[in-house]
Amino acid sequence: MKSVSTPRAVRRGRKVVIALLGLSMLALGVAAVSTPVAAAPAAPAAEGLPGPFDDSFYTAPAPLPSGQPGDVLRWRPAVPAMNAANADAWEVMYLSTNAQGRPDAVTGTILVPKGVDPAAAPIVGYAVGTQGPAFKCTASKAIERGTLYDQPAINDSLSSGYAVAVTDYEGYSPSTVPTYITGQSMGPAVIDSVRAAQRLSAAKLSKTAKVIFQGYSQGGGGALWAGEKQPAYAPELNLVGVAAGGVPADLTEVAKGLDGYIGFGFLAFAAVGLDAAYPDLKLDSYLNDTGREQLADAKKNACVVELLSNYPFKKISDYTTSNPLDTPQWKARLAENKLGATPPQVPVFQYHASTDEIVNTPQADALHKSYCAAGVREQWQTYVSDHLSGIFAGNGDAHQWITQRFAGAEAPSNC
Repeated sequence: MKSVSTPRAVRRGRKVVIALLGLSMLALGVAAVSTPVAAAPAAPAAEGLPGPFDDSFYTAPAPLPSGQPGDVLRWRPAVPAMNAANADAWEVMYLSTNAQGRPDAVTGTILVPKGVDPAAAPIVGYAVGTQGPAFKCTASKAIERGTLYDQPAINDSLSSGYAVAVTDYEGYSPSTVPTYITGQSMGPAVIDSVRAAQRLSAAKLSKTAKVIFQGYSQGGGGALWAGEKQPAYAPELNLVGVAAGGVPADLTEVAKGLDGYIGFGFLAFAAVGLDAAYPDLKLDSYLNDTGREQLADAKKNACVVELLSNYPFKKISDYTTSNPLDTPQWKARLAENKLGATPPQVPVFQYHASTDEIVNTPQADALHKSYCAAGVREQWQTYVSDHLSGIFAGNGDAHQWITQRFAGAEAPSNC
């Protein structure tokens, strides 16, 4: 890996930040407006009664009602800025399972293309990439604003007649912290978004519909975690494939590539996310005053642009009194969230940027090779691009692969 102090690396980092600023400036401008938050109702609304219509929608009822993962707790109509004309949409809160195996509630968005028979529509469970720790960054809010950078992939699916279920992941509410990059939480959240789509009566989707999990970056990890967990967690799903790009398969290896480099903000957010998933990690006990102050600010204000622009080339040592990643507790939790232990039982299309400066390519290639060795029918593809442009470089091939799987064609493999 080249030193980030070289002019070339600095220029690359600036390009990434500038590109993301261009993609997300509107999102930040809109999201900066404060929305009053009312107290959440003590029990979920009946499915026939939509609401609430303010940000209390995102606050889970306490205690959680009984039910099964994927059950819809509440819903409301949504108006996605980019899809208002071609899709019916709903925001939902549904039951899921957290990283410690306990029930939780997650929000998301369900989109069904207009002009198709919902009962015959395949379903894409779409796992979004990194949004940021602040509540304003929630994927469903970005969908409403029309600023979700994953939108091209969602548009492709809707244009092809596929329903799309988009999870927000666990922890996006006015009073909670996202469990960012925690695979043991992401997998169930993605799976249960599809279950919720099938159980929302207004969507009229089939419980036997063909399903594919898709995502890039954090979402690539989320899609593959869903693929690995599906056989045991949701055997009833008619899963036919997983399309995943830019996958952070081994968080320990990814962390090594971020400490002191352009993407350090993602490493800091990952530490916050793991700590939210596993309170026994006690992140605060490792932080110095700077770490406490800046991470607290990030939880309130940072979306993906701030993660890149506010923390480039920072180091773990700038924010801590000792490195938590070196401790047995953190190593054990990171190991629990390493992909590859239970390979998917369906075909996989896995792709990656060949010069990825955020999620290093070798650890993703190692996952691809382990899947091939386990007998997974996998197509592995690399593109001459960096991490940001990789999502767009691979979209076309990923969509073509998805279309072929839904059509029943035999999956290709270059293992």
